Amino acid sequence: MNVIVAEKCGFCPGVRNAITLAYETLSKEKIVYSLGPIIHNQDVVNELSEKGLKTVDSMDQIPSGTVLIRSHGATKQQLNQIREKGLRIVDATCVLVKRVQKIGQQLHEEGYKVVIIGDENHPEVQAVVGYAEDVAVIGQVADLCKLSGHKKLGVICQTTQSPDHFAGMVAEIIRRGFSELKVVNTLCRETINRQEAAVKLCKQVDVMFVLGGLHSANTRKLAELCRKHNNATFHLQNWEELDTKVLAGRQTAGVTAGASTPDSVIERFVRHLQAYESSQNSKSSR
Repeated sequence: MNVIVAEKCGFCPGVRNAITLAYETLSKEKIVYSLGPIIHNQDVVNELSEKGLKTVDSMDQIPSGTVLIRSHGATKQQLNQIREKGLRIVDATCVLVKRVQKIGQQLHEEGYKVVIIGDENHPEVQAVVGYAEDVAVIGQVADLCKLSGHKKLGVICQTTQSPDHFAGMVAEIIRRGFSELKVVNTLCRETINRQEAAVKLCKQVDVMFVLGGLHSANTRKLAELCRKHNNATFHLQNWEELDTKVLAGRQTAGVTAGASTPDSVIERFVRHLQAYESSQNSKSSR
């Protein structure tokens, strides 16, 4: 099968830095905890777990040792708890997430009602919320009711959202009543490049595969964007999840991957896909 890989895909600098820091820390420390998965890729989380990284859900599960702050960042409350316990901090927060946190805090100090365009359940957004008081998280038009009565708005965005969604939500906000609106573009350029490359590729192929964790927001967004242009788009974590029946009659496949997807997963998937012949039994290629 002919396989084309998107020009931009796989690990972003922020994720690569977080993983490098994790391995470096594990080589020096006996006890290392991560507040939530270091990145949204179970294969990577499992590998680091074997090296000794313990993933926990709350500070109550960390009695001592070193705490690795994942690429999505941590809330102000969590950071305060870590310091109060006297634990060592290794900060792997993406620099772009730190920028969003800083901008959110500045907007609040300048008297703006801080508005974040994004998913309120995403750890990056949750980490940003603590840097300003009474933040409104807007994921869809229905959430705009949270802005009722506020006249001075400062708008930022979850780094992994698409430019179209950000622009669309800002346009909806503009239709509401306010006296002052300050919009700061906090989108990740790496994410935008991946989205543009994925959309360009999916229009050129018979079937499109988006590789990455099912809980990865940026990977889900890639799949969502590709499906708008190619109905034969599949979001998979790795080669083992592929039902090769979907390859029947397809000549050219496109492959992209989220920012938390290791090169090894992409390379293995592409290698198996290239070796696949449509005349094979649907399961024989595994």
